Amino acid sequence: MQSISPTALSERLAKDAEPPLLIDVREPWEFAICQIPGARLIPMRKISQQHASLDPTREMVIICHHGVRSLQVALYLEQLGYYTKICNLQGGIAAWAEQVDPTMPTY
Repeated sequence: MQSISPTALSERLAKDAEPPLLIDVREPWEFAICQIPGARLIPMRKISQQHASLDPTREMVIICHHGVRSLQVALYLEQLGYYTKICNLQGGIAAWAEQVDPTMPTY
């Protein structure tokens, strides 16, 4: 499993014709406070029920608040064996707000 920095992800989202799928594993109340545009919310507790809706051939970046839950989900998806293009957002949405979008609300 790979990691990606917030600035590297921001650059990829701006220039890639087919950017990675952003999967936010925080809770709905957290997602309501702040989110990266285009991110899909699948709370960590629902990943085991909803992972089959994800395209296993598409690159995915897993996002949470500080990068801990997203790391666990990324490892889980890799262990399933058919998700091979998984990245964890280093530092999570908190690092994104700090490094990429300082106007983003934080909590």
